[in-house]
Amino acid sequence: MSVLIAFLSLALEARIGYPDRLFRAIGHPVTWIGRLISFLDNRLNRATDSDRTRRLCGILALVCIVALPALVAYLVMSLPGHGAASVLIGAVLGSTLLAQRSLADHVRAVADALDKGGLTAGRQAVSMIVGRDPETLDEAAVSRAAIESLAENFSDGVVAPAFWMAVGGLAGGAAYKAANTADSMIGHRTPRHEAFGWAAARFDDLVNLPASRLTALLIVAAAALMPGMDARTAWHAVWRDADKHRSPNAGWPEAAMAGALGIALAGPRSYGGVMGDYAYMGEGGRREVTSSDIRRALRLFWTADILLIAGLGVVGLALFI
Repeated sequence: MSVLIAFLSLALEARIGYPDRLFRAIGHPVTWIGRLISFLDNRLNRATDSDRTRRLCGILALVCIVALPALVAYLVMSLPGHGAASVLIGAVLGSTLLAQRSLADHVRAVADALDKGGLTAGRQAVSMIVGRDPETLDEAAVSRAAIESLAENFSDGVVAPAFWMAVGGLAGGAAYKAANTADSMIGHRTPRHEAFGWAAARFDDLVNLPASRLTALLIVAAAALMPGMDARTAWHAVWRDADKHRSPNAGWPEAAMAGALGIALAGPRSYGGVMGDYAYMGEGGRREVTSSDIRRALRLFWTADILLIAGLGVVGLALFI
C-alpha cells in the first residue's frame, strides 16, 4: 500500500500541484510544520545556554518536529475504512508533500525572466529559489543557479519524500518533510543555530542519502533516453565530482545534471557577501550557460520524474499482484 500511495501521490501532484486557492485558505503542510519549528526554536533555543545544552535542546526539538507530523499521518491512515478509500486519502495527502509542479514552475520562471526581462529580471526570479547573492550573478551564473536548484530540489522535494513514503507510508513521507523543513529553517551554521540546529542538519544529511543517489541514477537513465543528452558523461561526472561537493548529497544530482547537459555547475559563489571557492560539478568546457540550458534541464527533469513515477507504479503493481 505504501508504494501505491507514493505512486498515486506523484501522479496526482504532477497533474494538479497544490492549488493556490487552497494555499490561501488553509496554508500548506510545510507552513504548518514551519510554525511548529518556529515555536520550538523560540522556546528552546536560548542564547544564554551553553552549546551543549542548546545541542541537546535541538535534539529534543527535532524529535518533536519529526514525530508529531508522522503521528498525525499515522492516525489518519489508521482510521477505519475501505482499503481503496484509504489509499486515495493517502495519495491526496501525500501529494502535498511533493513539489514537482512548483519546482518546475519556479525554475521555468527564471528562464522566462531572462528571455523577456534580461539579467535584472533573471536575478529577481532566481532569488526566489536560491540563497546566494543575486547581485553578484551574471546571466550564466543565474542560469547555473536555476539548474542547480532544479537538480538538488528534485532530490529533496520529489525523490526523497516519495522514497520515504514508499518505505513508511504517509507517516514516512510526513516525517521526512518535517526533517527537511527543519534543516532549511534551523540547520544553519550561524551563531543562533550552530548548536541548536546541529541535529536537524545531520539528520537531514542522513535521510537524504538514499534519495540523492537514486536521483542521480534517474537523471542518468533519463539522459540515455533523450536526444542531445549524454548519459555516459553524466555517469562519469557523478563518480568523479559528487563527493567534491560541500554537501554530502547535493553533488550527486548536480553532477549528473551537469554531465548530462554538457555544462559545469556549482563552483565559486557568494553567500552573505562572502565568496566561497566551491568545486565544479561536470566539465562542459566551462562554457557559458544560458536560459536554453535551463529549458533543457527541465525536459531532463520531467523525463527522470516520469521514470520515477513509472518505476513506483511497476513495483506497486508487482507487490499488489
